[in-house]
Formats: sequence, structure tokens, C-alpha cells
Amino acid sequence: MNCNSPSWRLCVLTLVLAIASPIAYGADSQLAPIRITPERRQLIGLKFATVVRKDVSDRLDTTGNIEADERLQGYVQTRFAGWIEKVFANSTYQYVRRGQPLFTIYSPDLMSTESEYLLAIEARKRVKDSTVGDVTTDATSLVDSAAERLKLWGVSPREIARLERERTGRRAVEIDSPMSGYIVERNALPNMYVQPDTRLFTITDLSKVWIYAAVFQNEIGKVRPGNPATVTVDAYPGTNFDGRVDFIQPQIDLMTRSAKVRCEFNNPKGQLLPGMFAHVALDLPMGEQTVIPDTAVLSTGTHNVAFIDRGDGYLTPAEIELGPHVGDEFIVLKGLAPGQQIVSSANFLIDSESQLQAAAGAFVPPPPGVGANAAGLPIEAIPQASIEFASDPNPLVRGHNKAIVTVRDSKGAPISGAQATVSFYMAAMPAMGMAAMHTQGTADDQGNGTYAANIDLPSGGTWSLTITVSKEGHPIATKQMDVSASGSMAM
Repeated sequence: MNCNSPSWRLCVLTLVLAIASPIAYGADSQLAPIRITPERRQLIGLKFATVVRKDVSDRLDTTGNIEADERLQGYVQTRFAGWIEKVFANSTYQYVRRGQPLFTIYSPDLMSTESEYLLAIEARKRVKDSTVGDVTTDATSLVDSAAERLKLWGVSPREIARLERERTGRRAVEIDSPMSGYIVERNALPNMYVQPDTRLFTITDLSKVWIYAAVFQNEIGKVRPGNPATVTVDAYPGTNFDGRVDFIQPQIDLMTRSAKVRCEFNNPKGQLLPGMFAHVALDLPMGEQTVIPDTAVLSTGTHNVAFIDRGDGYLTPAEIELGPHVGDEFIVLKGLAPGQQIVSSANFLIDSESQLQAAAGAFVPPPPGVGANAAGLPIEAIPQASIEFASDPNPLVRGHNKAIVTVRDSKGAPISGAQATVSFYMAAMPAMGMAAMHTQGTADDQGNGTYAANIDLPSGGTWSLTITVSKEGHPIATKQMDVSASGSMAM
């Protein structure tokens, strides 16, 4: 396609206009790009921030309760029936170690098996020097089988070693603890008859504990298994206990609208006790994200908007999609790119001014270079006519004025038969109690490329002037500039 052809130029201009067109963000409202002069920027306290890409982490402070690790709990039961004679572990919450005797039990079945074991040992001793084949092997097999039956019935290796060493049985056999921990349930009593289904002790190892932290449903999406967790308890002020998130329960409590997040903590000194109330801090690394200050977001209830600095005082609105709120920043999912400059303060004033511009239809694409760069197009590819502005009286005054616009093409020839609009805008000045002002007029064709419009300015001061020229329904030129009007300020 010929880049100098009228159709190509019209396509390029249409693309730039589409990029710079106002964006709708409500049922009856729009936002349009605007231009803020340095003086007005200072007056309203306008500040800017840079969109950055960085590693983001959040911190969630909540509360929780300490509970025993269910994976470190165990029961003590016998594998045979019998009568308990002595109980050594005779109190709840007594600490016992693995292999420590808990009680003694008399069982006729167990005594019979021990006697078989002793007979097998004696038989092996008598035939150990036999020359008859397989006799010694068979005797050893009988000993191993009897020892294996004792092990299957839960007799400790210590008791089996004693039987082999002393060659005498005992009326009552000691039953050892299968694990180290605290006795949290005790049912073993002297002279008690027990069967294999009788639960005699429940032992809990507190070397590791669980803490169930309550996390509200709007924040549960930030939490992941493996996230670091820190706990403090009132019993040990100034002491931090480090752990990690172990599991997130897939259930929301209907009353509190929170989920339980299970955190695992080492507890070598036993300081964290089941039932304690704890303060939990979850560190939530979120990886590398694009972030902006939360003050840079204008929320309308249904949309989120940020104003991008295009240079030379031009601000354009951009609808953005936000992620989680982290500290005093928002994660941006769509709508902004790292390195862009955005408005970070006085957004409500910029919003008001932008709505007025959009409602009045005053905005047109920025001067050459601003819109083109935003669209990624070369400046020379965008056709431009030149606009000259004059006024009667000159300079402008508060009250009645005549705005005179002269339009020429790229070769300097006057352009007639076009439609020209002049729009004057002054931003609100809250410090002076002055609202935003806007006035607009259509310039009549005076011939020879000159157009004139009668304009009444309600105030003296600096006005933002926007001139739009179109022909046959297509914009051909635009100009934005600041002009001064003599006279007192409107109050």
C-alpha cells in the first residue's frame, strides 16, 4: 500500500483517534484524557509514581489455637487377654519414653507361649552336638518360631532376651511404651481384666505441634502450603517460634467466613502446649509482580482506573485489572506496563476534570508525537493541518470575546468548508472554593480558512484551550494550548 495515499492516512488517523478516545466506566459517565499545566499541577498537589516490577510478599496477621500433631499420637493395647497387676505409668500427662515399662500383666496364654520358647531353647541345647542331619537345624527353627510368636504378641525384645538368659518364665510380663510422649488418656488400673480391644493408654508426642490459624475467605487465595509462619504466645513474650503452613482445610466456617490453615511447628522444649491461644503471622511470597501505589487507583465500584502521564502535561485514563492489595500497593494484572508514569495523588480532581472533558466532547488526540507514540506509529505517518489562534480583544478578557481560528494545510494553503470548535476549560481550585468551568463554541466559516466564534469567559486566569477542526466528518487538525484572560477570578 502507498503510505502517501489518502486512504492510508485516514486509516492511521482513525487508529490514533480510537486509541485516544474516552473510555466509559459507568452507566452515564466517561473519562477522557486531559492536559494539566505545571501551574495547575502544583496548585492541586499532583504527584506521580512509576509502575514497577518487583518481588512481592505480603504478611497476614491472625490468631490460632495450638493442637497436638495427630500423626504423633498412639494407643497402648495388648494383643492377648489377661489381668493387669502393677501400673508404673499411673497419672495423666506423665511423660514416658519409648521402651519404658508401663504396667505388668498376667496372661495364661502368654505364659504358655513363654514355656514353649524355653522348651525349644532347652531342646536346641541338647541336640547342638548331634551328628544326625537336620536335627540341630530343626531345633533352631523351633526356637525362632516360639520367639516370633512372642514378638507378635507384643512381648518386648528385652523380655525375650531375659527369657533366653535366665531360662525362667515370669508370672507377670512388663509391657513397654511403644513411643515417647505424654499420656493424655489412661485407663489401665491394677487388677483390671483387659482384652485386645481395650485401650489402656493414649500417648501424644509434643515434639511437633499444629496451630490452626483462622484466615478470612477474601485472603485465603494468598496462602500456599509451605509458606513461612511465625508464632508468639503470651506465655513467652519476645520469643518467636518458626514454622510453615502444612495444610489448608477445604471448608469455610459459615459463622466466621474463615478457613482453618494448619501450620506445623517444632516444639523441642515443649513450650507450645495444646489449647494455647497464639498470634500467627504468615509470610506470603507472591513472586515477581507489577505493582502500583494504592493511591494511584481510582475505583468506581465496577471499574478501576489509573491516569498515565504521556508527557507535556497530558494524562490519559486506562482501565486496569487489579490483583491482591499488598501493604500500600496493588498488584496490577492488566492495563499497565512497568516503567510507565502514573498519577499517584489528587486522582479525584483528575477524575472530575476528565469527566467534564468527556461530557463536553472537548478532548481530541494530543499533539503530534503523543498519540503516535502511544499507538506505536511513526510521527511522519500522521497527516496534520496547522491551526493558528487569535482573539479579539487580545489578550482575552473576562466576559465577551471573539475567538479567531485560521486553518491551513501542510503546504500553507487555507482550508475552507470545515467545521471548527473551540473549547475553554479551567480546572477546579478547591483551595479557592472555585469549581471547574467549561465553555464551548462553534466557529463560523469566514472564508479564506478563517473561522470565528463568540465566547463568554466567566473568569479571568489561565484557561486550557482545545481547538478541533474536521471536514466531511473526519478530524483533520487539533490543537491544545494555554491562554490567559485578564480580569478578576470567578468566586
